[in-house]
Amino acid sequence: MVCTADSEDVQRCAELRNEEWEVIQSIYPDYISSSANGGVIKLEIPVELPQPTEVIITAEGDPQPRLQVQKEANIPAIFLNALPPLLLEIILPPLYPLHLPPVILSVHATHSWLTPKTVDLQQRLIKLWQKGEGALYGWIEWFRSAEFLDAVGLAGDAGSGKCIRLTHASPQLLLPLLIAHDADMQQSRFCEMSYSCEICLTSIKGARCLRLSCAHVFCRSCLGDFWALSIKEGDVGKVGCPDPSCVKRAQEASEEEVRRVVTEEEVQRWQWLRHKRLLEKDPTMIYCPVCQNPVPRPPDAEESSPWERLRTCGGCEYSFCAYCRRTWHGSVNECAMSSTESFVMAYIQLAEGSPARALLECRYGRANIRRLVAKYEEDQANKKWMDKATMACPGCRIKVEKAYGCNHMTCAKCGQHFCFRCGDKLHASNPYQHFSTPGISCYSKLFDYQSTNEGRQPIEGFDVL
Repeated sequence: MVCTADSEDVQRCAELRNEEWEVIQSIYPDYISSSANGGVIKLEIPVELPQPTEVIITAEGDPQPRLQVQKEANIPAIFLNALPPLLLEIILPPLYPLHLPPVILSVHATHSWLTPKTVDLQQRLIKLWQKGEGALYGWIEWFRSAEFLDAVGLAGDAGSGKCIRLTHASPQLLLPLLIAHDADMQQSRFCEMSYSCEICLTSIKGARCLRLSCAHVFCRSCLGDFWALSIKEGDVGKVGCPDPSCVKRAQEASEEEVRRVVTEEEVQRWQWLRHKRLLEKDPTMIYCPVCQNPVPRPPDAEESSPWERLRTCGGCEYSFCAYCRRTWHGSVNECAMSSTESFVMAYIQLAEGSPARALLECRYGRANIRRLVAKYEEDQANKKWMDKATMACPGCRIKVEKAYGCNHMTCAKCGQHFCFRCGDKLHASNPYQHFSTPGISCYSKLFDYQSTNEGRQPIEGFDVL
């Protein structure tokens, strides 16, 4: 295009170009890769999709998109919020914008996701320019808002909504690059914005916050203190989203989320607590007396069979009895009483001051024997209290103490419903039928109570009134 103009037009064009460039610098400072002083302007324009849009990539030479092939192969659809930026390199001629448009040197898409359409883009950019008006702002917005995708025929319909169909020589290499760029853009937007922490109610930059998988946002300081305290106390179930709705659903945090907040030592304890909780859900799980590794019950062991007591540790290969924790003594022999317990019982049965007691005290030491006796008596007292004040769960045999409330109990370890009075199992669907059936010992005894008349002292003359 050849155009002649006088010096006044050239000066006026220079003033308009300077004004336009100042506006572009103030609105899009991050888009400018090089200044206009050298004559060549380089712009790096991100492509922001208005909503998450499905992206379908086909290989060059395919006659039609592979949408149907993707569905038949059960390949999940890829939805993106942004595409890699476009690199626009232009020159503003002396007679721009009154008489000539900008000179487009190149249009390049990062990762070359738009290679076949660059020539078409340059022609459409020239058509967008109107004589006498600046073109840079319109061009930038045309790219940034992704409107150019419709113009060059890349936007289409995928059946369930809009989609973007791209053509590339190697789709399997381009797709991970697009996904990685989209994740980086979302994280960048998150870091730049401010969010209100739902714990401290303070507005904090996203760079100092963490967005959980449930989309709730908390500042790292509050979340770190809360999770660190929960891990320290061993309450691993609380290491999750503190939002009330997520607490009701028992929404726990992933390992990646935990690592971004707490220390490595706390992460290791959190992992150990989760593993321990998983093992404790199995009421048949016991620990090896040698290496303390968890040992499950053999899957082929018959219930109530003597062989049910046999356990073999997978770590140290030690075979032991699940009842007495000693070396496996066979299915016929009963568990032997502890040597310490039998020794203490023999000592207690001897008369005070007898020569036999004196001999034992001289042989083993009076202080050691008294210590063992005190421990035995304490264990017996604890056992009596346990038998009197607790009831064993019929599912996992864990002792349960009732502080208050009704006699319908639910074991916190195995979830078994049972009666605290008699220890019978209750049906989870209707646990109160046990207390409503006439003829059994627990009939009409859902609650244990004492009459309010017990211990009441009569007041003289009260009956007369």
